[in-house]
Amino acid sequence: MINPTYQNVHNLFKLNGFHLNKEDLIRVAYSFIKEGALYEKPVGNFIYDWFDNHTYIDLKTSGSTGEPKLIRMEKQAMVNSALATGDFLNFHAGNKALLCLPRDYIAGKMMFVRALILGLDLDFIEPTSNPLQNNNTNYDFVAMVPMQVQNSIKNLSQIKKLIIGGTSINHQLKNDLMQQPTQIFETYGMTETCTHVAAKKIGTDIFNALPNVSFSIDDRNCLTIDASKISSEKIITNDIVELISNNQFVLKGRIDNVINSGGVKLFPEEIESKLSSHITNRFYITSNEDEALGQKVVLVIESEPYKMEDAIFNDLSKFEKPKQIIFKPKFEETISGKVIRK
Repeated sequence: MINPTYQNVHNLFKLNGFHLNKEDLIRVAYSFIKEGALYEKPVGNFIYDWFDNHTYIDLKTSGSTGEPKLIRMEKQAMVNSALATGDFLNFHAGNKALLCLPRDYIAGKMMFVRALILGLDLDFIEPTSNPLQNNNTNYDFVAMVPMQVQNSIKNLSQIKKLIIGGTSINHQLKNDLMQQPTQIFETYGMTETCTHVAAKKIGTDIFNALPNVSFSIDDRNCLTIDASKISSEKIITNDIVELISNNQFVLKGRIDNVINSGGVKLFPEEIESKLSSHITNRFYITSNEDEALGQKVVLVIESEPYKMEDAIFNDLSKFEKPKQIIFKPKFEETISGKVIRK
């Protein structure tokens, strides 16, 4: 399909084994909304919205840095994003894909758009924590969040190309994934960029831009994204990066998470990465005010209190080593399941 628009449905597109055109999809959407399972209704609503008379669609953010909000996105921008992913990962019409993400947020919606535009053969299942359980199908392309990947580790050989987004991947999982035959990519993006604008192979540090995307930094060393086929304006983030070139960067951490301890700037994400192979419970690094240091590093663990061995912190510098450890029985989460750091 040459220069597809949001009004097009690729003639090789399949949903759960059935070739469907625009009219078929609208009938399916009606069935999903009126008679479908709970997980099918959001897809029915999305199909209706996709084929209505508007050139845009309203998307809900995940609320990872605050309250979820609505963002108005041009449908053609979503098409352009799908095309960029297809080019980057070298998809072909007829490739088999799995939609196992929640449909309420951009990641799930974009899996559907990619299938529509690129002509993928899409299996659409209920989103669960273990999407490959009781599923022996081989897939060319799947997108998952880390929890799904962790639970599917024994079945990943069924997938040729896997992208992982939503939150960071811990050290142990990265090591496990590097032993897999699957091509696995961590992605970088947000709702405002129609999911990812960059990706990196698992085990590497450098994110590479998707086609028609370039990067720069502002005076805070935060990433600025220029993706003219997705957004008419440059997108200024709060993510501190080491800029390698205009299409490559290394992610350091969010500027609003940076800890200034004794005049040394510390990135919680880097400390978490060093500790992730030593702490099995969910945890995060934050800070509290300190008279001597200004801010002190605090380790917060989702667990009942237990004694921690000093050796756990051997990989940390004296500035990175937590000065306080807090145990919480249950972390607070956003609506989309991301941990609220506080």
